[in-house]
Amino acid sequence: MNRKIIVLTAAVLSFVMLFSSCKEEGTDETTDVDIITEGTPEQGSNENNEAEQTSEAEETTTEEPATEKEDEPVIIGTVVGYTSKGFVISKKNGITYVDGVLVANKTYALPESYNPGALLSECERAFSEMKSAAAKEGLTLWNASGFRSYELQQSLYNRYCDRDGKAAADRYSARPGHSEHQSGLALDLNEISSSFANTAEGKWVEKNCHKYGFILRYPRDKEAQTGYMYEPWHIRYVGVSVAEKIYNSGLCLEEYFGITSVYAPEEETTVLYEETTAVPEALPEETTAVPVIEETTEVIITD
Repeated sequence: MNRKIIVLTAAVLSFVMLFSSCKEEGTDETTDVDIITEGTPEQGSNENNEAEQTSEAEETTTEEPATEKEDEPVIIGTVVGYTSKGFVISKKNGITYVDGVLVANKTYALPESYNPGALLSECERAFSEMKSAAAKEGLTLWNASGFRSYELQQSLYNRYCDRDGKAAADRYSARPGHSEHQSGLALDLNEISSSFANTAEGKWVEKNCHKYGFILRYPRDKEAQTGYMYEPWHIRYVGVSVAEKIYNSGLCLEEYFGITSVYAPEEETTVLYEETTAVPEALPEETTAVPVIEETTEVIITD
């Protein structure tokens, strides 16, 4: 009897020990699963981070072409060459553009047929904004002479040549086809006189017109580059971006782009106007007064 009890007790103890061993092994397996489970989100997180970094890299890559596009030259028509500063010269319908900016000076002429009929809308709109800004400071600006046709410029040039001689006229008046007024992008302000520079309006225009896309086209001490004497009243619309660059450079348009403003030798020997003593009746459009030469030793007139 005692022997049976001992055997039974030994069997029970063996069973208990076996059960405890199985339980411990099950616990280790569960723990291993938890570790793997905890590791999985970390791996997934790394993949997400890599995906985000890739996405950010793609976004950065897509922004780079936009920057390059801003630096690309503006070409209108057919490329015909480059300036001394590397700007593209292109031509369309007989009109010359430098980096997309229409150019009319002694070197580059506009076709006789080019006739927008008035200031171009972008120039008119910009001048209206500038005029309103000046008015808020108690200043008054007005358009004394804006667009001129080829024919009107020819009449004015003839008159000045008759009165002062061709050499003198070429310092302050453009030959037909070479005047910026024909482009519809230039205008003369207020007083067509050097005295305009000393007025509150003249000083304001010189310091602020670039904010509205205009440049003082014929600055002081730049006659050798522009081909024209100082004209504080003459502004030219080139767009805000270009105007700010030219203003900040301290250069005139010719210097900034690296172009010349000189009549071709063959034009110097060509008779561009008829000899006449008659004073043309035609006046610059958008003005009530003919630009006059002041009775001083300095010739002052619009181009």
